[in-house]
Amino acid sequence: MTDDGTIGVIAATERGRTAARLLARAWPERVRTFTEERAGEALRGAFAECGAVVAFLAVGATVRALAPVLGDKHTDPPVVCVDEASQHAVAVLGGHHGGNRLAGEVAAVLGARPVVTTATDAARTTPLDSYGADLGFTIADTSGLASVGAALLSGEPVRVESDHMWPLPPLPPGASAQTPPETAAALIRVTDRAAPPESGLPAVTYRPPSLVVGVGSARGAAAEEIGALVDRTLAEAGLDSESVRALATVDVKADEEGILRAARERGWDVTVYPASELAGVSVPNPSEVVRAEIGTPSVAEAAALRAAADAGSGAELVAAKNKSAEATAAVARLRPRGRLALVGLGPGARDLAAPRALAELHRASVVVGLDQYLDQVHDLLRPGTRVIASGLGQEEERARTAVAEARAGAAVALIGSGDAGVYAMASPALDFAGADIDVVGVPGITAAVAAAHLLGAPLGHDHAYISLSDLHTPWEAIERRLRAAAEGDFTVCLYNPRSRRRDWQLPAALRILAEHRPPDIPVGYVRNAARDDERAVVTTLQDMLSGGAEDVDMYTVVLVGSSASRTVAGRFVTPRGYAWSTAAETVP
Repeated sequence: MTDDGTIGVIAATERGRTAARLLARAWPERVRTFTEERAGEALRGAFAECGAVVAFLAVGATVRALAPVLGDKHTDPPVVCVDEASQHAVAVLGGHHGGNRLAGEVAAVLGARPVVTTATDAARTTPLDSYGADLGFTIADTSGLASVGAALLSGEPVRVESDHMWPLPPLPPGASAQTPPETAAALIRVTDRAAPPESGLPAVTYRPPSLVVGVGSARGAAAEEIGALVDRTLAEAGLDSESVRALATVDVKADEEGILRAARERGWDVTVYPASELAGVSVPNPSEVVRAEIGTPSVAEAAALRAAADAGSGAELVAAKNKSAEATAAVARLRPRGRLALVGLGPGARDLAAPRALAELHRASVVVGLDQYLDQVHDLLRPGTRVIASGLGQEEERARTAVAEARAGAAVALIGSGDAGVYAMASPALDFAGADIDVVGVPGITAAVAAAHLLGAPLGHDHAYISLSDLHTPWEAIERRLRAAAEGDFTVCLYNPRSRRRDWQLPAALRILAEHRPPDIPVGYVRNAARDDERAVVTTLQDMLSGGAEDVDMYTVVLVGSSASRTVAGRFVTPRGYAWSTAAETVP
């Protein structure tokens, strides 16, 4: 199996080849079409040479053709089969390693239905064989996967033990650190310790990338000596080399072949730091001799601590400086950073939510949001997800709660409608978030964009977004912005136009814009864009000022045209100003 992301596509019939061309057009840089006359040979060639396979063949024929070359579920590439009518995309192999996702992607291109049969995905639980894979976890021994997975799916109590809290997806409610060993049916461990105590239970042990080995050496020290010292230091501390994420040293050793080769032989990256930076790291075993020679009192301990802290939210030394004749080694363990995903769900309709937003909801172990938005996505959350809901007006509390949960080490999704960065939760959350958590932003379709497409093309030229809510912004500031947008001749998109207690701001804003607009300029408003009861209206500024805005509320977006905006066939259009359009006829 290659890891280059190439998708091998095989089709044996004209209908299959037509559908295959659709995939090639959709993913021109990913698809490689295999054209051998015999479909079985083409299939085996794609299986050997590509990172994934899409076969426009029957599942049975695909399985028979691939049976002689199947190896291991962890290394074989994912395979998806599509039927002759392109109605179903079936994840046949490698479901947890990209096959289920690929089936969904293929189905989206072809207008088909993805078919997923892996038990954990059918039950919406986190698959154990890819648990923590995006964080760099490896599995110490895969033999316990089936037994532990069966216990989870059956709802039996499973004990979870971890050296630290990592931002992992949720496990079913029966899996908990509070499960007593004597009542547990199975055990899940996340540890960098080489020999955890024997439990007598079916177990899966994950190795997180939590360790950094710091190394210093004399010039010309042999790789064999450095490697032996590193291995001994890990062994004496009871640490597993599978959890080492990198080797770190001082920059003057960046070309030291012994260090580079020792790291290369173990599959580790090498990170280097200037001596001046390492000199500022507090260590238990400084050396004035080393300071005099290279400018820092520590290489091994300081480099390990610095690299581990850079990769996490802090670090501790778990193996102090160890020496051989020509080298030193030390090991630091990082404290994992929690993860905060800022997720915009789009304007309301499920199919207008970004696939990445839905993936983040699956990924999160804690979801924080407004109660009504959480109700919209409850069916998407994995079993075991902790939900923290609050009501309108509690935005600061939601932001602080989400950041605090991430700071504690959880994988958190803070959700809202539209785009998280537009009049939503991203900015208050980032006001509180420090460098001790990872933050991921997921773009979402905004209410203004959804409304614009219902009205026509009102945002075709320069435009400004202004919120009319004076709860957080003084009206004087809002008024200045309105006048600037009016004088600048922007199309203006008004958010939060009217509430039960704020009923005068919208007429005031329209009067300001009317000072710089003709009365017949188009105005559009949309209530509940992309929801079941959406309502879109195209009218004029004069009509709005004459009482046409009575049904506008906080669920409504109002768009006021620039002086160039016009109504074309009942649609609100703001021309871009292309030279070729100046002679275009207006459609009645």
